[in-house]
Amino acid sequence: MPDGSQFLCPRCNLPLNEVRTSGGILYGCNVCGGRAVTIELLRKRFTPESINPLWLHAMRGKGRAGCPCPLCRQTMIGVALSDGTEIYVDVCQRCHFVWFDAHEVDTLVPRQPEPTPVAAELPQKAREMLAMAEVERLSKQAEGPDFDSAGPDESWKQIAAFLGMPVEFDESEEQRKPWATWLLSAVIICASLLAFLNLRELVQRFGLIPAQATRLDGLTFVTSFFLHAGVIHLTGNLYFLLAFGHAVENFLRPLRYLTLIALAAFIGDLAHIALDPRSQIPCIGASGGIAGAITFYALNFPRMRLAFLMRWGWVWFRWIRLPAWFVFVLWFLFQIIGTLEQKAGMSSVSSAAHLGGAAVGILAWLVWRKSKEESRLLE
Repeated sequence: MPDGSQFLCPRCNLPLNEVRTSGGILYGCNVCGGRAVTIELLRKRFTPESINPLWLHAMRGKGRAGCPCPLCRQTMIGVALSDGTEIYVDVCQRCHFVWFDAHEVDTLVPRQPEPTPVAAELPQKAREMLAMAEVERLSKQAEGPDFDSAGPDESWKQIAAFLGMPVEFDESEEQRKPWATWLLSAVIICASLLAFLNLRELVQRFGLIPAQATRLDGLTFVTSFFLHAGVIHLTGNLYFLLAFGHAVENFLRPLRYLTLIALAAFIGDLAHIALDPRSQIPCIGASGGIAGAITFYALNFPRMRLAFLMRWGWVWFRWIRLPAWFVFVLWFLFQIIGTLEQKAGMSSVSSAAHLGGAAVGILAWLVWRKSKEESRLLE
C-alpha cells in the first residue's frame, strides 16, 4: 500500500493523511474532511446491506462522472450510496477506493461488535452511538491541536504573522501558476507608485467621488481601483490578494477569477456610493474587489486553517490556527461595525465597499462552486 503522501484529495488537491485502524488504513483530508477508504475496509467496518448496493452500482456503471481518484487520478464514477437515497459517493473501479465527502460515511450502518456480557446489556441505540463515536474518532486522528501549535515553516509567513496578518497553514498544491494574480498585482503596484509622485492631484482627478460618479464617463470606477493612499494601504491590499488570490484563481481559472474581482470592485463602489451619495471625498483602493476574492476563498475552502501569531510584547508568543470560515465570520462582523462607523463619519475606511464585494463573492461561489467540478472532468 503506498504512503499517504502519494494520495491527493480530489476536492482540495492536498496530500491525504494516513490513518491506521484495526481493520486497515484509510486516508483523510484535514481541510474538507473527506475520506478515501478501500471497499475491503468498508466491508470490515459496515454491514453488507450498506456496502453491496454501492459496489454493485459502480461495477455496473450505474452512475455519473465523479471526481478524480485520490491514487490513480482517473475519473471515478459517482453512484448512489444506497437505493432510494440522494447521497452520491465516488468509486474508483480500478483502485477499489471510495471517496466520502465530510459526514457522508455517517449514513452507513456499522457492523456490531461481537457480543459481550456488557455489550449485550446495552440497548440497540446505545450500541449504534458507540459505533458512530468510533467512526468519528478515526476521522479525528489525522487532525492536530490548533492552539499553541507550531507555526508555518516559511519565513515570510512568520514575518507576515508577526505583523498581524493571517497566513495559510495548509497551503493547497497549485495546478497552475497564478499569473493573473501576479499580473494584476504588478499593474496595481506600478499605477500606485507612479501616483505617489503626485498623489493628491491624481486622487482628486481619478478617484471615485460619489456625488460625481459618472464623471469621465464612469472611468473613475476603474482608475480608483489602481490608486492607493499610501504604502501601508497598498501593501495591505497586495498581501491579501497575493496570499489568498492564488487559490481562488487556481479553482476558477483566470477569466472567471478576474471577472469576480472586477464585479466585486464595481458592486463595492456602488455600495460605497449608496451609503453617502452626496459625498465629495474620493474613494480609492482595490479592497472591494479583493473582498470578493477572499469571501470566495473562505466559502470554497472553509476548513483551510489560517495561522495567527498571538503575542504579548516581546516575550510571549503563541500560534493559533482557525478555520477560514470562522475567520470570515469575524471579518464580516467587523465590516458591519465599520460600515456603521463609516455612516456616522467616524471612519475613513470604506467598509461598505468591502461588504459589497463580499456579496459578489457569495453569489459567485453559489454559481461556480459546482460548475468547476463539472468542467474539470472535460479538460
